[in-house]
Amino acid sequence: MMTRTLREPASARSKVARCATALTLTATLAACAVPPREPVQPTTAATLTPPSPSTPDLVRLPPPRGKVVAAVYGFRDQTGQYKPAPDSSFSTSVTQGAAAMLIKALKDSGWYTPVERESLQELLTERRIVRAMEHPGAPANMNNVPPLMPASILLDGGIIAYESNLRTGGIGARFLGVGASTQYRMDQVTINLRSIDIRTGAILHSVSTTKTIFSYELTPNVYKFVNYTDLFEFEAGITSNEPAQLSVKEAIEAAVIHLTIQGIKDGNWRLRNEEDWNSPILQRYLAAAQSDTYDVVQHSTQGSLSKELPPDSGNGSAQPSS
Repeated sequence: MMTRTLREPASARSKVARCATALTLTATLAACAVPPREPVQPTTAATLTPPSPSTPDLVRLPPPRGKVVAAVYGFRDQTGQYKPAPDSSFSTSVTQGAAAMLIKALKDSGWYTPVERESLQELLTERRIVRAMEHPGAPANMNNVPPLMPASILLDGGIIAYESNLRTGGIGARFLGVGASTQYRMDQVTINLRSIDIRTGAILHSVSTTKTIFSYELTPNVYKFVNYTDLFEFEAGITSNEPAQLSVKEAIEAAVIHLTIQGIKDGNWRLRNEEDWNSPILQRYLAAAQSDTYDVVQHSTQGSLSKELPPDSGNGSAQPSS
């Protein structure tokens, strides 16, 4: 009796090998998807918020003759914009902490003394607690706690506009299954800042600044047959989104600079040294306010800089800052 040995075809062995490879890869990916048993530890330490392009100009403003006491009750989001899906429907497109950014910009400029008004009720409560602890049996009209500092001006305004997808576009190319593509998107945020005389209610100055927010995506990909039956496909991508809160910070700092320089020009507050009126920073922002120069940090109009603007007359205002 003769025994015949049956040999497995090469194609069947190849299919079995591919199936085994696919199962191994699936099991490996599934293992990576298992949540960790221990909490994830932070890998980087916290850092200070990076400066915006307007920050160097803000901190290098010429010193004032006397600081202006300014009150900020709020700097609200007036856009009514929410993040698109799949984000939460309760997430706003811009930050809700613009008042804190404004107070820091006023403090960093060296021209203003911000006083607490956003948490005024909490401050008054703490002052009552101090009076009760230091003088428990004193009458109500006895007050040894120093009075609060009154403000000279009130700074108000808010984030007044946020435009999404103001401009979009992209480009891509592929040759023999190997290619790359890129896409970009441009948003825009606008804020308004105005100063108000607390004695008369008159609006002294009003400034609006606009900041563009860029986002882009770069995607390389490969789609190619390595032989008659096997397909090699590879795709990767990287995106870069300019933080919206840093863009709001940039717009607020630019508005503070423009508001301060307009106040110097109109005589509402004074420079310590009148010769600082011809400083490059003041002349650059003044030229930007009177021309079509929008980016005063990176570029400037040479023709406008050559003609110096008239300095402050020195008479001041009805309520000088000194």
